[in-house]
Order: sequence, then C-alpha cells, then structure tokens
Amino acid sequence: MIDFSLTEEQKGLQENACGEGMKEKEVQRGPEPILKGIFTLPPYDKEGPRLIGALCARCTRKFFPPPFVCPYCLRVLEEVYLSTQGTLHSFTVVRVKAPFGLPLPYALGYVDLKDDGLRVLALIDPKRIDELEIGMDLQLCVEELGNDGTGNPSLRYLFSPKRKNLL
Repeated sequence: MIDFSLTEEQKGLQENACGEGMKEKEVQRGPEPILKGIFTLPPYDKEGPRLIGALCARCTRKFFPPPFVCPYCLRVLEEVYLSTQGTLHSFTVVRVKAPFGLPLPYALGYVDLKDDGLRVLALIDPKRIDELEIGMDLQLCVEELGNDGTGNPSLRYLFSPKRKNLL
C-alpha cells in the first residue's frame, strides 16, 4: 500500500526546521508540491525528478496517479518510479484566464511514458509552447509554477521538449 505520510527523516527535518521556541508556521518554506506523493522533490542528486506511480504485482498494470487499490483486481499496489522520458501524443494550448496562477498561454498534453505503457495528462513547459509537435520527445521537469489556489507558490510536474544536440 502506498503511504503518503512523512518518513522519520522528514519528521526530523521538519522538527529541526522549527527550532526551539518557533512555531511551525513561522518557518520560511519554499514552494510546496501542488499534490504530495505524485513526484519526487528536490534536491536531486544523480537522478532528476521522477513521477511516483503504482504497480499491481498481480495483474502487472501501472497507474498514475496511484489509486488506493488496483481497479481491476482490488489488490494492494506497490509504489514505483515512472519514466522521465515521454512522447507527446496530443496537446492543446489554452489562451483564456488560467486557474491557480498558471502563465498565459499554457499547454496541456497527453504524454506516453517510455517503458511504462502509460499515457498521462500533464502541463507542458509554458516557455516552449511554440516548439510543440505531436510525436516529439519530452523530458520530465519539476518547477515552481503557479500557486496552490491561496496565493502560495507551488511546485508542479511538467514535460518539456528535449534539447537537441547541436553537434
């Protein structure tokens, strides 16, 4: 079963961040993920960000975002990291008022994750909308983008066109 609670290390870091005599809300924090438990958080060492999905060991299906149980056989799921590479299946560019402080215009697309057999709906890098083409290779990114609906900055996963080698 997927557990979205804090690890002991995270709890320790949270306690240390608060310090003596400080209340938790007094601590300066960076942007929070728009939804906890669906992607890895910085700092990233050798690997970049990863989407966190689920795998049913019985029927071998993968899911994103992870449901509580397998919708096909109702088994408990295992947490798995999904591919950071994908192919743009389709997309749309939205040019009307964006929710949650997203920049205008912004793009949404279906991305086929390599090696996972999944098609996920994702934001596409708003700085590179003019480069989008169906079938192009994309790379997963996690960036501060928009807010959480109350004005606090949020981290979101998105896909960006892969940089082409000029050599």
